[in-house]
Amino acid sequence: MDLKSGYPFWAVRNGLLTAFPQLSHDHQSDVVVVGGGITGALIADELSRHGHHVVVLERRDVGWGSSAASTALLQYEIDTHMTDLTKRYGEAEAVLAYRACADAIGELETLAAGMGYVDFERQQSLYYASNDEHVAELKEELALRQKHGFDAEWLDHEAISAQYGFKAPGAILTHLAASIDPYRMAYQLFAKVVERGGEVYDRTKMEAMTSDEQGVTLTLANGATLRCQYVVMAAGYESQAWLPNPVASNRSSYAFITDPLPSDTLGKLRHTMVWESARPYLYMRTTCDGRLLVGGDDDDEDIPSRRDARVEEKARGLTRKVEELWPTLDINPTFSWGGTFAETDDGLPFFGPHETHGPRIHFAMAYGGNGISYSMIGAKLLRALIEGKEHPLAELFSFQRLARMT
Repeated sequence: MDLKSGYPFWAVRNGLLTAFPQLSHDHQSDVVVVGGGITGALIADELSRHGHHVVVLERRDVGWGSSAASTALLQYEIDTHMTDLTKRYGEAEAVLAYRACADAIGELETLAAGMGYVDFERQQSLYYASNDEHVAELKEELALRQKHGFDAEWLDHEAISAQYGFKAPGAILTHLAASIDPYRMAYQLFAKVVERGGEVYDRTKMEAMTSDEQGVTLTLANGATLRCQYVVMAAGYESQAWLPNPVASNRSSYAFITDPLPSDTLGKLRHTMVWESARPYLYMRTTCDGRLLVGGDDDDEDIPSRRDARVEEKARGLTRKVEELWPTLDINPTFSWGGTFAETDDGLPFFGPHETHGPRIHFAMAYGGNGISYSMIGAKLLRALIEGKEHPLAELFSFQRLARMT
């Protein structure tokens, strides 16, 4: 599957940071992580730091799939409102999911601090009502968050205009968010895995896996076999090919990035990511060097050649939307791209085993707008499952939830 189109900024800026070897001989390990993106990197790091010998397999170059196209907004705010999750699963579980995402930001910050430069920066998040009809819904959402201690406040249209320079009927201002370079972070994490004795192989494709009571045997495209105790399928949106039925819908999202802009031009946008209540939503953030990264205009296109053809048109459309909000802001996209992403019906991820493959093969499906935050949660959740321990989100984030979604 071709997961991206155009020129994703992270890959352009960083280039190929490290060339890992191919695995061409029979081998064995405690845990095999299939997938060399940011999700696989966070999981491999968590397992290796706790004494597991980890082998990572990536069929492309590391980080060259969806991670290169990610806009990497780190938020505790899930695409599905807490109020809507409460209606589905009850207030306690809705709050548990949101709180785990909030904790994940701090955990990612701690990890990033030990990785060298990965462009991590604390931000605020401004979630604005796209129209008057959405105001009541957002106020209800804010009230539930505040009830459970989340640090957020309401801005009316006058405050939004005065502080951020655009017009909207109201917004939730959240004081916990962050941004990161996911491509560089993945490489840094894999370097740590290798330092601890783990192994990372790219351009190595897994074609088959068979589990038994003692472990799992993987067959590679080159004929080599890899024996392990557990497998974690962290191959992003391609992981669904290993399930009998899809659990999420593949879609395409589009983005562009500008040259660095002066701080006085960006104003509060320099440290505040902005997104809207309409679906699909417009969203934007800045990088540490002051570039404005804008994304959105999602569609249900899943054919790479058609997505490729839409990138420039989508970039122009996103530019117009930003300039409609800020007429004095002159936007010039420097790089633009599109990428595949998946979204579940309820906005939550799936972590753990699926009945099709038995208890030794786990899936890491960190789908939705919170992919990196979910991956941080999933790393700890999957380690708990592999070590036979309990985790508070193991049931809610499991495939058993599918029965509750129908």
